[in-house]
Amino acid sequence: MRITFRFRWIPFIAALIAVAIGVSLGNWQMRRADQKETIEKSLFSREAAPPVVLNSALASIDDIEYRRVIADGEFVRDWPVYLENRPHDGKPGFHLLMPLKISGSDRYVLVARGWLPRDPADRTKLPAIETPQGAVRIKGVARRNPGQLLQLGEASDLRPGAIVQNISVDEVAKASGFAMQPFVIEQHGEAADGLVRDWPRPSSGIDKHLGYAFQWYALAATAFIFFVVTGFRRGAR
Repeated sequence: MRITFRFRWIPFIAALIAVAIGVSLGNWQMRRADQKETIEKSLFSREAAPPVVLNSALASIDDIEYRRVIADGEFVRDWPVYLENRPHDGKPGFHLLMPLKISGSDRYVLVARGWLPRDPADRTKLPAIETPQGAVRIKGVARRNPGQLLQLGEASDLRPGAIVQNISVDEVAKASGFAMQPFVIEQHGEAADGLVRDWPRPSSGIDKHLGYAFQWYALAATAFIFFVVTGFRRGAR
């Protein structure tokens, strides 16, 4: 029996679409893995550098990102902002952000103070958090932003005590009128304020992206092989 390949347009177009999707998404996952590898290299080198002591001078975000920083100042206690949908150990909660006025200057810096749990019955009911009065010293790592999530619905107006999905330093500066440093400090170290400071590493998830890339490439290969095999089967029949 002679076996031939029988070409049909509909299976060919379906296979072509599946291959294109698989390769495109696989490439995207590989780019994400490469980006995180670059971040990891930058983290390794910059975390080893001496900490930067903040003052009134405006820092460059490209120079200071991922560097360890020290800021002496006083928290603006009446300007807390809560980032929602920030789970920790499987529990829903918020990240608490608050501006810090840098000592001896009119410059402010936004501090991500830590994680706190969400009330399971009422998301707007926030637990009381102790904020130090007077001068404090904050140690942490400079980040370009406190992490961006997919925005669901319209963003709430930014005001003291607001619960928002995402936030940027520029938005805080505009809403508060404060002259802000162009970055966020992820606060590290222990403090008697009840907050959890277990920040996700920006470069985490490289293996996950590589695994997803393999799955998408496998989907593309499977679609191509299926098209070829079924084409020969049709020819045989």
